[in-house]
Amino acid sequence: MQDSYLERVLEMLGEPPGRYRDTEAWLKLETELAVGLPADYKEIVDGYAPVQINGHLYLSHPATERWNLGERIRSTADAWSQIEWDDGEPEGDPRVSLRVPDLVFGTPDGLIPIASTDRGETIFYAPRGALGAGSLFIENGEGEFFEYSFSFAEWLYLWLIGEEVAGPGSSAFYPGPVALQDLPMTPDERPATRYGPPRGM
Repeated sequence: MQDSYLERVLEMLGEPPGRYRDTEAWLKLETELAVGLPADYKEIVDGYAPVQINGHLYLSHPATERWNLGERIRSTADAWSQIEWDDGEPEGDPRVSLRVPDLVFGTPDGLIPIASTDRGETIFYAPRGALGAGSLFIENGEGEFFEYSFSFAEWLYLWLIGEEVAGPGSSAFYPGPVALQDLPMTPDERPATRYGPPRGM
């Protein structure tokens, strides 16, 4: 049975173009990461990415040259790995929940960056979060981490309806249909914004 939050998200976003669906690209990426990514996340990415949702949230895809998810994960993980934390940092330290001595990125026992916003927020998947069931950690752009023990589809659904799921004051609600803009696949491309179906909001 399909996850109900995934169904709700797909209803809000409208018919998925699925331009770059590619099982082999996911297999290659997950082999490199040595971990499987959440099925609902892959379904949403395969259906719509590379895309910007409601003017803020960016989703990349593993099968494209531009906006490539694998490259984004590697470069973002590398950047986060360069940070030297002081005592008591970061706020909401993921090491406590993950029960690991060091904070690592892009690995099965750490945080894997899977999406981001233009407001500086980074969405991480933690395979070992929530006692090994997997969870999301959201870094709010100011060095604070917030753990959410639910699926990516549930997180995205709550984000779309204006819940604060990137820490306090993080609501990004826009009434009306969800706006989707395909990310340009060439320097000269200017994709038009399209909209999901009416949602009574």
